[in-house]
Amino acid sequence: MPHTDGDVAAMLETIGAKHLDDLIAHVPANLRASAKINLDAGRSESDVVHEISSLAARNPGASGFASFLGAGYYRHYVPAAVRAVIARAEFATSYTPYQAEASQGTTQAIFEFQTLITQLTAMEVANASMYDGASAAAEAVLMARRLMPKRSVVALSRALWPDYRATIRTYLSALHGIEIVEVPFDDATGATDAAALDRIASDRLLCTVTGYPNAFGVIEPLGAITEKTHRAGAPAISATAEGIALGLLRAPGELGVDIAVGEGQSFGLPLQYGGPGVGFMAARAAHIRQMPGRLVGQTRDRDGRRAFCLTLNTREQHIRRERATSNICTNHSLCALAATVYLSLLGRNGLRDLAERNVELSHRAADLLEAAGIRRRFSGPFFNEFALKLANPTAAVEAAERKQILAGVALGDDYPELSDSILVSVTELNRGDEFGRLAAAIAEVR
Repeated sequence: MPHTDGDVAAMLETIGAKHLDDLIAHVPANLRASAKINLDAGRSESDVVHEISSLAARNPGASGFASFLGAGYYRHYVPAAVRAVIARAEFATSYTPYQAEASQGTTQAIFEFQTLITQLTAMEVANASMYDGASAAAEAVLMARRLMPKRSVVALSRALWPDYRATIRTYLSALHGIEIVEVPFDDATGATDAAALDRIASDRLLCTVTGYPNAFGVIEPLGAITEKTHRAGAPAISATAEGIALGLLRAPGELGVDIAVGEGQSFGLPLQYGGPGVGFMAARAAHIRQMPGRLVGQTRDRDGRRAFCLTLNTREQHIRRERATSNICTNHSLCALAATVYLSLLGRNGLRDLAERNVELSHRAADLLEAAGIRRRFSGPFFNEFALKLANPTAAVEAAERKQILAGVALGDDYPELSDSILVSVTELNRGDEFGRLAAAIAEVR
C-alpha cells in the first residue's frame, strides 16, 4: 500500500533525511544514473485485458482435451463456494497463526481441518497441514524413528509413488544408520508382495510405508500389511494421494495403521502446474508428542466462551528449537481452508457418493478398453486409476494427444520393469464418450 506524500515527508524528517535519494547516496552516481527502469508508458486496463485474452486464445488449451492424467494429482470439480470463501479478505492472506489468540478465524479453520482429517482416517489426532503428501510421508518416517530410536530398517513399498519415495530418501539422507529397503510389488496383482514383506519384517524394522491406494491405483491389503508390521513390533504408515478414496475405503485407523498421511489436493484444490498441495497427517493419541508441526485445540476463555489455541507446538521456531520434531516452518492454511470448505459442502454422504462415482466410471472405462482388446496390467482391485499394458506406450500417448486426448502417464521412467504400461486415471469430470475415443486412439497404435 503506497505511502502518501505526507507519510513520506514525516518518515524522512524522523530519520533526518531531506529526500528519498539521500537513502542511496552511498551508491556511486554513475550506477544510480544507469539504474532507471525502461518501461513503456502505462496502458488502460481494457487494452491489457484484450491483449492478454488474444494471447490466451492462441493456446490449444487443456479444456479441449479429454484428460486421463493422474499419478498422484487428480482432476476433480471444485464447487464455486470453495473459491468464494477462500477469496474473502480475511482468508486470502492467511498465514500461520503466530498469535493464535488474535487469529481466531484462521485457528478455527485449522481446527476444523484437523477434525475432518481424523474423521476421514479414523485416527485420534491430526496436526495442522503439512506441505504436501510426499513431505508428510517423510515426516511420518521421522516420527516413527523417534518412536523406535533403536531400529534401522525403513520398508517402503515399491508401489508407493516415486516422489514420495524420493522425498523420504532425501529426508533420511543426513541420518546415519538408517537402511531403506523397497518391498517389491506382486507382478500379477500390483499390490505389495506379502512374502517379501515377511522376509523384511524383523526386530530391525523401524516402520513400513504403504500407498492406499498405491501408485498403480491398486487398493493394498492394508490390514494384512499392518498386521505383519505390528508382529515385528514396528509402526505402520499409510499414504493416500487420492483423498477421495477415503470416502469409500475402510479408514486406515480401522485397519490398525499407526500414522496415516496423504495429499488433500483432491479436496477443492485445482491442478495448477504441480501445486500447491496440502499434506495431512493423523496418528494415535499415544504418539501425539512425537507429531511434527503444531496442533490446534479447542478450549474456553476466562469468560467461558469457545476459543481456539495452539495446543501443541513442536516446531523449531517456538520454544523447542533444536529439540523440534520438524523443520516445517508453516502450514498451508489457505489450502487447508479450501479442503475444509470442500469437505463440509459434500458431507459424509456426498463424499461417499463422489467416491462411488469415481469407481463406477473408472471400471466402466476399464471394461470398455478390455472389450477393445486393451487389458489392464494388474489384476488387483482398483479405485479410480489403473495401469494398461501396451506394446508401445510412448507411441500410444503421442497418438492420443494428436487426437486431443491426454491418455495417461507412461510408467517406464519411474518403473523400468513397467516400460510396457501407462497409468490411466478417471474421475467424475470424465464423460462416457471419452472412453471410446481413448480406446480408439490407443488401438490404432497396436
